[in-house]
Amino acid sequence: MDFKNLLAYKKSFDLAMKIFEITKGLPKEEKYALTDQIRRSSRSVSANISESYRKRRYAKNFISKLSDSDAENTETQTWLEFSLACKYIDKNTFDQLISQSQEVGSLINYMINNPNKFGVKGVLKY
Repeated sequence: MDFKNLLAYKKSFDLAMKIFEITKGLPKEEKYALTDQIRRSSRSVSANISESYRKRRYAKNFISKLSDSDAENTETQTWLEFSLACKYIDKNTFDQLISQSQEVGSLINYMINNPNKFGVKGVLKY
């Protein structure tokens, strides 16, 4: 299986692209602040999922990269909170994006808790 077929990857990539489109409309003064931060964190979710999949031979590395992905996903939620508070996005858009982000988080956590289902050998016992 290719990492691009992972549901968590597909959904996180879709979310990052939606965020990219929305941030095109943010004020110019946010270009090096909110815009860059939310784009970076949302894209890092997918990037870390793809890296984790390539490191699945080693359980600790697989879980570590997924943990990084989960952290970036949470950071993205924080930037969405700022976007809402600054009135750059409306409540409906916020709710949709947060819902997608929470779904991505659930998928990432499923991968963390079930590494053997993703080809990880020698799974750690917690």
